[in-house]
Amino acid sequence: MIDLKKQQVWFVTGSQHLYGPTTLEKVAEHSKAIANALSDSDQIPTRVIFKPVVTTPSAIHELCLEANNSKSCVGLVTWMHTFSPAKMWIAGLKALRKPFAHLHTQYNRDLPWSEIDMDFMNLNQAAHGDREFGFLGSRMRLNRKVIVGFWQDQDVQAELGTWIRAACAWDDGQGAKIARFGDNMREVAVTEGDKVEAQIRLGYSVNGYGMGDLVESVNAVSDSEVDRLVSVYDEQYKVADALGPKGAQRPALLEAARIELGMRAFLENGGFKGFTTTFEDLRGLGQLPGVAVQRLMADGYGFGAEGDWKTAALVRAMKVMGVGLKGGASFMEDYTYHLAPPVMKVLGAHMLEVCASIAESKPSLEIHPLSIGGKEDPVRLVFNVQEGPALNASLVDMGKRFRMIVNEVDVVRPERALSKLPVASVVWAPKPDLKTAAAAWILAGGAHHTCFSQALSAAHIEDYAEIAGLEFVLVDQNTRLADLKKELRWNDLYYHLSHGL
Repeated sequence: MIDLKKQQVWFVTGSQHLYGPTTLEKVAEHSKAIANALSDSDQIPTRVIFKPVVTTPSAIHELCLEANNSKSCVGLVTWMHTFSPAKMWIAGLKALRKPFAHLHTQYNRDLPWSEIDMDFMNLNQAAHGDREFGFLGSRMRLNRKVIVGFWQDQDVQAELGTWIRAACAWDDGQGAKIARFGDNMREVAVTEGDKVEAQIRLGYSVNGYGMGDLVESVNAVSDSEVDRLVSVYDEQYKVADALGPKGAQRPALLEAARIELGMRAFLENGGFKGFTTTFEDLRGLGQLPGVAVQRLMADGYGFGAEGDWKTAALVRAMKVMGVGLKGGASFMEDYTYHLAPPVMKVLGAHMLEVCASIAESKPSLEIHPLSIGGKEDPVRLVFNVQEGPALNASLVDMGKRFRMIVNEVDVVRPERALSKLPVASVVWAPKPDLKTAAAAWILAGGAHHTCFSQALSAAHIEDYAEIAGLEFVLVDQNTRLADLKKELRWNDLYYHLSHGL
């Protein structure tokens, strides 16, 4: 399981020796108080570690190198309590490989109107000290998050917490491995992509493994291990009679459990954080992995169907970002539409692989035929999803860059029971409406596979995209197609020219 409390964000305050030791002591005292308060905030998912106030170019450079080499540090939060001449930061920021957020705040909320003097003015200079630091960030064209407001306010802590979650997902992806069982679904375009560029840009590697490698792991599972896992199934889910202890299809459940155990062992032994499968390559497996994939996703693994490694990596990133938040994240697909006004809707589902972390209630464990793949009937979890706000995110390869597309949606109740639908599903109304959202998605090149989340906001994904240097396109309540078309054209021009900047 993913534990963000093992991670650290370093709180780094800039100053200079001009103001004397007394002022610097106060700077350190205030900085430590802010760092401790942020670390204790329920909005912040990691520990926030106070670092000694930096006042020289060498100290800043050494701290940035230390951050680079720290396995627990996912990023820096910078603040200029006093005026900190920004040239001191050049070498450090050039060397820094971790993301950073610039917190533009001050220790005091209010001006001490009747008592303010030059001592106070010399100490509390963030209003222009942070602007000096901000200029350098812009001059160096550094991606960073700028957060403005009083450090004790909930909205400031929430905004910082959102960025920290994105930083954790970025850190998790550096050196991550995605296992691709089989290849891409034949002739499909959007699930392909440049895996070398993804590793350069996003930090994770994607490598293929033959089904024989997986089958070997599945066949190594003992009957006693299978029996123990099936007893977990019996306890955690509403098991269909056909799959029960005396059911005629109980052997299929045993096979599904064996596949889960084999996949889990393969992923754990190889240190993988995500994987893909494809129904066009199942040689040696009795059924397409269904409940196995659903349960592995619920434990934090990323997944993409039909060889979709980009979505597998994105699901993992969004799992990391959502740790501890209400709601889950799942591989998803816009499957079919309800085009009747006044509110047109989307039915989201897949053949089998929807994560149980988004289930509204206790899932049902069922077995049904699958008309594609040419294998035995697969076992899967079937459930609906709670109403409320959500989003779908898609990462696509545009040739010279990756584009992140997000559509905000509202999950709604099915108008009637989906009594014959044999898979987990969710119904949503896209923002601003289906006609606009679908057209915008298609114009932006969004994939048919997405990561669906009720835990995250678009701000989480935007912060992640900013850290990664990805193009970000948002389809929300304010989207107008005419404006979106212009945005996409401007983005094409910017990313074309930026290669030469």
